[in-house]
Amino acid sequence: MTLLSPFGWIYSAAVRLRNRLYDRGSMRSFPLGAKTISIGNITTGGTGKTPIAALVIDILSRSGEKVCVLTRGYGRKTPTRRVLVSDHEKLLADAEIAGDEPVELARRFLGRAIVVADADRVAAGKWALDKFGVTAFVLDDGFQHRKARRDLDIVCINAVDPFGGGKLLPAGRLRERLSALARADAFVITRSDLADTGKIINILKRSNANAAIFHASTRLKNILTIDDFRLDPLKTGVVAVERPFVFCGLGQPDSFRSNLTAWGIEIAGIRTFRDHHVYSNADIRSIESTARIAGAGCLLTTAKDAVKLNDLDIQMDCFVVLAEAAVTEEREFEDLVIGAVHSKETEH
Repeated sequence: MTLLSPFGWIYSAAVRLRNRLYDRGSMRSFPLGAKTISIGNITTGGTGKTPIAALVIDILSRSGEKVCVLTRGYGRKTPTRRVLVSDHEKLLADAEIAGDEPVELARRFLGRAIVVADADRVAAGKWALDKFGVTAFVLDDGFQHRKARRDLDIVCINAVDPFGGGKLLPAGRLRERLSALARADAFVITRSDLADTGKIINILKRSNANAAIFHASTRLKNILTIDDFRLDPLKTGVVAVERPFVFCGLGQPDSFRSNLTAWGIEIAGIRTFRDHHVYSNADIRSIESTARIAGAGCLLTTAKDAVKLNDLDIQMDCFVVLAEAAVTEEREFEDLVIGAVHSKETEH
């Protein structure tokens, strides 16, 4: 028992009550008017959810759907305001207003998806449906957002730290008890190349025997200069970098470091910040000073971090890693996603 355990019990009781009310129909889930796929998790921070969401967006857009991403936009300056991050063709907001992950997704899918940041995803979905004629919604971080009805519920499980120490917030990182996994339609075990997944699969099967289980790893897509990333994030071609100094604000920075090693990138050092960190020029000066002491000739960061660097004075050469999720059971996963949006109305 820890000092935080009593707060965990209170949190657990509140979550159980809320789920019971939804399960009994006392609290209602509302359809968004188009097929809806939720990508979520059962723990806080760093499950590799955003790359899986991006993969789902890619599958849907390639199959001809008009896709809208609905996201809360964690860490943004105006959390209660609805922000149209991208209208499909143009990027309309920055990370300060919309949040880093929504802007990252909007930049990546310009011309292929609409992105809306709003805490009330039901209201945002109905607004986007009327305004844009959306045919498929993707709920980013939607597992606990039960107010929005979904046709496919995908839960990401981080192979490196699957269940947040087994304790509920705030004592651990579990958002819900493992029994909540019974609601899922499919699990994606992310970073499955970095850990043994046998025990995880056993726990998932005990929690939900009917859900499909997929394995995913993170694959290097591009390395761009910061200038190229700002001008054309869709540019192809990996730039060679030699012993860069890495900085990032991620939920699981150790996994990012492991990926860099797996991709053959030897780093001079790393500076980590809290997830969703907002950078200042003072941060950049400190990073550059540490990088020079470490003997690095350049900096390297993630796309999620890079969208927050636009107005900062970076003097050293800086490069941006663009990564993507690769699901081992690629065809089966694609069939699951497309099948969800092409199926008849889901019964509730």
